[in-house]
Amino acid sequence: MTASIPLSAQLINLFASVILLLAFAMLAQRRMLPLINLFAYQGLALCMSTLVVAVTTGQHHLYWSAGLTLLLKALLLPWILHRLVRKLHVRFDVESLINIPTTMLVGIVLVMVSFNVALPISQLSSTVSRGTLGIALATVMLAFLMMITRTKAIPQVVGFLAMENGLFLAATSATYGMPMVVELGIALDVLVGAIILGVFFFQIRDQFDSLDIRHMEKLKDG
Repeated sequence: MTASIPLSAQLINLFASVILLLAFAMLAQRRMLPLINLFAYQGLALCMSTLVVAVTTGQHHLYWSAGLTLLLKALLLPWILHRLVRKLHVRFDVESLINIPTTMLVGIVLVMVSFNVALPISQLSSTVSRGTLGIALATVMLAFLMMITRTKAIPQVVGFLAMENGLFLAATSATYGMPMVVELGIALDVLVGAIILGVFFFQIRDQFDSLDIRHMEKLKDG
């Protein structure tokens, strides 16, 4: 008779699955503001997953990690991105180098590869969240796919931030997260990076009257 899966593990797997579904939704999203909202929901799901791991394992630093994720990924960064969209008067749809159905098919293949790569690693782990390692790797790969297939600057930044979500989920899955000093350093780097990229967006818009990064290919050395 097989042992039943603990409720905590079921909740962790549930939130991890929501994170993966939101990664697919971001990959297929054609509108700018809904894309940012989906990133915020992914940050909220990541916060809930981390909180469940913290309650289950008694790892107190994970409570700080969950709070930091909620503040940064679900509230502050989406607010900054919304302000950038309003300040830059962005009204265009999210453009992709390849069509959405093809992108989704490539995404499914990446998920299959991610689960096969993560399987032997997760079997070596003894954490309660080891089953989400494949989902974490798949989230990273889908975010990377979104970065390389988008032509606008803001969706690429959202893809970069979503990739960091996947990396954080992987760290929680494999080793119950990183030391708090490391997490605070990464959070500060991400926040400063988002602010710098905001300034970069204004420079692109002023120079090319567009946020399409393909215009930068026209730049030539004097």
